[in-house]
Amino acid sequence: MSLLHQNEIVQRSERAKSVEFHPTQPWILVSLHSGTVYIWNYQSQTTEKTFKVAESPVRSAKFIPSKGWVIVGSDDAFIRVYDYGTMEKIKEFQAHKDYIRCLCVHPTLPYVLSASDDSVIKLWDWEKDWMCTQTFEGHSHYVMRAAFDPRDPNAFASASLDGTIKIWNVHSSAPKVTLDAHEKGLNFVDYFSRDDVLYLLSGSDDYTAKVWDDKGRSCIQTLEGHEHNVTAVCAHPELPIVITCSEDETLRMWDANGFRIKHVVKFGHGRIWDIAYQKGSHRVAVACDEGIAVVEIVC
Repeated sequence: MSLLHQNEIVQRSERAKSVEFHPTQPWILVSLHSGTVYIWNYQSQTTEKTFKVAESPVRSAKFIPSKGWVIVGSDDAFIRVYDYGTMEKIKEFQAHKDYIRCLCVHPTLPYVLSASDDSVIKLWDWEKDWMCTQTFEGHSHYVMRAAFDPRDPNAFASASLDGTIKIWNVHSSAPKVTLDAHEKGLNFVDYFSRDDVLYLLSGSDDYTAKVWDDKGRSCIQTLEGHEHNVTAVCAHPELPIVITCSEDETLRMWDANGFRIKHVVKFGHGRIWDIAYQKGSHRVAVACDEGIAVVEIVC
């Protein structure tokens, strides 16, 4: 399998920290270091909506499509929720004691996870007026990422600068499993399936990404080649590839079976901070120092 990328579209902006595709609209949600969030139409290449959220960086913004909402977390430790049709702010509350690094929306339940530099993860229930229904403590450094388990609606994984991955149940404040995952801090964790087996992916400041057997809790592959911190990792749902992004300004594509490197892309837009894929297509978006780029992967 040979891989190429084509039809690159670039939207220049201040430093982009997160990107996400809307599941049905031709939209990408982008959060900026400047405190602004916008929805960009990649078909018309126009900005649909802009939200000035805060004076501090917004490191995570997510769609909640079932409600028509956007949820954002910023360095002022607040979570804000907007109706993306009317642009009305419908909720605002202080969620943590320090920067919010990540928000994660549950695929089926009315839950959102928030992860923070206060070393804590919290679970919020929007059907209970955004009550915090659980606090998860155990990390000893910034919590950079959280991801829900696609097979178990009550489980999720987290990644921290303390070098560990932790596996949690939403009904318990203590972790079920702790993996000493990398020599340096972790920036990213996510799940993916291959041959009906569930795996974890991690990305670290030790310049590597790793693939973990979710059942055996063991590392089955280390992906080496980046020349700086690995900031984001994902498995594309429509293609047999794992994608890693880095502060070395490259995106690397790996065969999801043998984990051999297949293709390296240097966009030339500065460091890459986040990646998003679009289900049902070969499209990928990345958040960079100088804006976002959207490409089609062909194989």
